[in-house]
Amino acid sequence: MMKQYDYQSLLDSLGFETLTHTEVLQSLWGGYGELVRLHTASGSVIVKHIKLPKPEHHPRGWNSELSHQRKLRSYQVELNWYKSAANLCKAKVPVAIKVEQQGQELMIVMEDLSSLGFTDVVTEATHAHLSACLEWLADFHAQHIGHQGEGLWECGTYWHLDTRPDELAALKDESLKQAAHKIDDVLKGAPYQTLVHGDAKLANFCFYPDGTRAAAVDFQYIGRGCAMKDVALFMSSAVKPEQCQVMEDWILDEYFAHLSRALDKYQPSIDAADVEVQWRPLFSIAWADFQRFVKGWSPDHWKINPYTEALAVRALDTLKAYP
Repeated sequence: MMKQYDYQSLLDSLGFETLTHTEVLQSLWGGYGELVRLHTASGSVIVKHIKLPKPEHHPRGWNSELSHQRKLRSYQVELNWYKSAANLCKAKVPVAIKVEQQGQELMIVMEDLSSLGFTDVVTEATHAHLSACLEWLADFHAQHIGHQGEGLWECGTYWHLDTRPDELAALKDESLKQAAHKIDDVLKGAPYQTLVHGDAKLANFCFYPDGTRAAAVDFQYIGRGCAMKDVALFMSSAVKPEQCQVMEDWILDEYFAHLSRALDKYQPSIDAADVEVQWRPLFSIAWADFQRFVKGWSPDHWKINPYTEALAVRALDTLKAYP
């Protein structure tokens, strides 16, 4: 574990009052840091403090050197996001107060979303929660269509094919395995490339108590990509497998309704109807991309179920329409 950091000196440098207590929210992967809430008499801030290992001292036990380096880079990507773009984001994210890097040590000081009313994290989503998250995703995607992703992942999401050769090699589903590169090519070539959150699961959203508004956290896998990847990953985490079939149209209709309004607001020169025509068929293909990863990584995972298997079959059929 990393030694205790002098958070009082950090607060002093930012002009905050005396630290009353430190609340460790979680330890970061590999023991290389912590996410903490610092309480003062006048409020609180969140600090993500990362101390990366030196390259010559990698710990044992990672699945592979590739997975280790992927995780290390994810922290640098998140720092770049908060340094360069987070404070310009229209969809609600924590405002960066201070971002710095000294060698292998990274520090991101952010506003505390709970102090702004985003107090709730849920494990079961109501329709209000689902709509709030889809609105957040729509706003995020609409604003960033055309973004080049400087300093972020060249291809967003934690499961994308270029960084998952081990899982592809382990994949037993031959149809999905043979289609993996075409799926990846179609998603990378999709019109209206935007930024994707990259890990838009329900646990990475926090809400107003009534569920009507959402904010998002954890931007380690943000990068360029097809927006449907975020929508598919979100649905996989927020809708129970037995409800996915009946909820699919509602999820997509809700998302595209929010997207149309967001494009009118942020990029009125873009034809929202054309974006929907281009993106909606890619929903099944984006989920098949995620299914390819899950089936190679954990063949018995609960996210592999009759709905996702049928969706993958549909995706392979849809794929025939793409050259």
